Amino acid sequence: MTDRTPNIPEVVEEVRALFERYETALETKDVEVLDATFWRSPHTIRYALHENGYGFDEIHAHRVRRPPGPGIKEKRIRLEILTLGRDFATTNLEFKVRGKDLIGRQSQTLVKFDDVGWKVVAAHVSTVSEALW
Repeated sequence: MTDRTPNIPEVVEEVRALFERYETALETKDVEVLDATFWRSPHTIRYALHENGYGFDEIHAHRVRRPPGPGIKEKRIRLEILTLGRDFATTNLEFKVRGKDLIGRQSQTLVKFDDVGWKVVAAHVSTVSEALW
């Protein structure tokens, strides 16, 4: 039977470190780190605010086209990390969208592969009006 113990502390810290590295790379447009965070597979999906990436190659192409500059996150509201066992995790972040009356939501599903380590296999970014909160 596969161990699905929730939130083993050292596994949560591994995922948190990866999440923080990814967030820094978003701010600095470090495409190498952004790409290294995602699974290099045609099955990887990333839904973003202005594009949908189906497969690693599309996701990479969007990253390269994105202009440099500050990201959309003005401040974090809440970060939730859930790990199940030692090889599956989700991250969910709520944030205030820079300069807008919107709340952003970002989620990632991660799998730890034997040969390449932790990789995001699916991601989603969306917004909702603050008025709904």
